[in-house]
Amino acid sequence: MKTFLEYLPLIAFFAVYKTVDIYWATASLIATSALQIAYDYYLHKSVQKRHLIFFGIALLMGTLTIAFQDDTFIKWKVTVVNFAFALGILISSKVFNKNPLKAMLGNELKLPSTLWDKLAYAWTGFFLFCGALNLYIAYNFSQAFWVNFKVFGLTGLTLIFTVITIALLYPHLPKDPKNSDDEIKK
Repeated sequence: MKTFLEYLPLIAFFAVYKTVDIYWATASLIATSALQIAYDYYLHKSVQKRHLIFFGIALLMGTLTIAFQDDTFIKWKVTVVNFAFALGILISSKVFNKNPLKAMLGNELKLPSTLWDKLAYAWTGFFLFCGALNLYIAYNFSQAFWVNFKVFGLTGLTLIFTVITIALLYPHLPKDPKNSDDEIKK
């Protein structure tokens, strides 16, 4: 259910785009993002920072898209979000000496500081790549192609990069003592 709620704005955007147009899809993106924040607050009495960042950017770029009837703004939203995440990781790591990935996953994973740093750089690079790729697609392909790329391409790339990250971290994942080879041999 949580995963569905995470992707609800994207699903709504895609469904409305396919049935109406980019401007109504943009309005649905803003509305479902606002509902996501309200629901989050209702359940937890707080809102995740990334939801607030996403909503703020969607509200700004979406409003400009609708007001000027120009899809360029909503196309740029994807790049702005990705660049904001990349910048956030870098600033947090370099200026505040706080690795945001370690802050999120440090309780579950015990990794050397150098590996946390490599992980932060890898995700920074990934976000920069996705932001740049979005601009390339937005300016060199049709609106319909861009929407499909936004929904399926970026989601697929993120899933692939997450799987690669997990595979690289697998040797460092905590071992379950119930399933260890030592326990089986006894």
